[in-house]
Amino acid sequence: MLHIVFYFQVHQPYRLKHFGVLDIGRKQDPFDEALNRAIVRKVGDKCYLPANRVLKQLIDRFEGKFKVAFSITGVAIEQFRQYYPEVLESFKELARTGCVEFLGETYYHSLSYFYDREEFITQVRMHRDIVSQEFGQTPSVFRNTELIYQDDIANLVWEQAGYKVILAEGADKVLGWRSPLYAYKTLNHNMLMLLKYYSLSDDIAFRFSNRDWPEFPLTAEKFAGWLDNLKNVEKGNKNLFVNLFMDYETFGEHQWSETGIFDFMKHMPENVFRRRNISFAWPSEVMDIVNYDPEVLSFPYAVSWADMERDLSAWLDNDLQKNASDTFYEIFGLIKEKQRHDLLETARRLSTSDHYYYMSTKYFQDGDVHKYFSPYQTPYQAYIYFMNAMAFLREQL
Repeated sequence: MLHIVFYFQVHQPYRLKHFGVLDIGRKQDPFDEALNRAIVRKVGDKCYLPANRVLKQLIDRFEGKFKVAFSITGVAIEQFRQYYPEVLESFKELARTGCVEFLGETYYHSLSYFYDREEFITQVRMHRDIVSQEFGQTPSVFRNTELIYQDDIANLVWEQAGYKVILAEGADKVLGWRSPLYAYKTLNHNMLMLLKYYSLSDDIAFRFSNRDWPEFPLTAEKFAGWLDNLKNVEKGNKNLFVNLFMDYETFGEHQWSETGIFDFMKHMPENVFRRRNISFAWPSEVMDIVNYDPEVLSFPYAVSWADMERDLSAWLDNDLQKNASDTFYEIFGLIKEKQRHDLLETARRLSTSDHYYYMSTKYFQDGDVHKYFSPYQTPYQAYIYFMNAMAFLREQL
């Protein structure tokens, strides 16, 4: 049987003000509250509220057979509370249906695993606490920031946080001849792993409105047919998992309502249910559904779901990004050493990976994506404002 695993990432960073040199000595918040409020409310109107209505309608219509999973960062939840409580309530309404699973990750959507393992686990636990508080669930499935994964991450979140399942990118350079349709075991054999089926995920997230794409327009019936054909991969009655992982902002923000993305989602489940031996599942259900001993799969180096390289180059590629991240963790270490709890929250918001993403100097396809998400005119402007914020923290110390 083929199980469709829908997982959506929900994240909004705290964006920086145009933070100049003259602002360094002033005791003020370096974040742009007006911009953050405007973006959260805009995306709430275009994506979160209408998309949540569609999911609620599908859950009600199919009486529990339609299932999805979310990972919502702690900083996104904070901003929903502050700027758009109706959005947070709409996610709570989905939680109350019993058909939505909430996953664990780092509270601040950070790269802390690579710099400060203690901080990484602290953020993982903080995130688990806010998910439990807001949605009444204790996550058993973990996805790291930007789906970044390597073998040691699984060891850490299993030992320190007790997670049972982890998500990763189904990168060809790791899979080789294997298929992302199967469940795998992590190198330590302690966790199950689900891998993103990136080609079908990207058909929705990136190619849906591209009129030059040979498969345009993508209809719900056509997509369901593609899913149905995946069953032909398996001849031994093993359960398969087509893992469709994407940013939730795909719906209405990256793919505007006018493209038909909401209608696509409304009609996709009914086209799936017309076919035999296909269902929807949560990531956690792999523990009960898998009917074979999964193969161990090793990720000896870091893989992510970002850009064509699917590595860390979206955040830690150029000298701007490396200098910014090294400077941040140097100052962050001093903040903890001096027990400056008054600076901890500001610093943690600056650990969010988006700040380094905005500094990317890539070109062509990947560069266009980075530019689309950035509130700054250039990567160099993003770097200057961030480093001025670092100088602000150092001044406060």
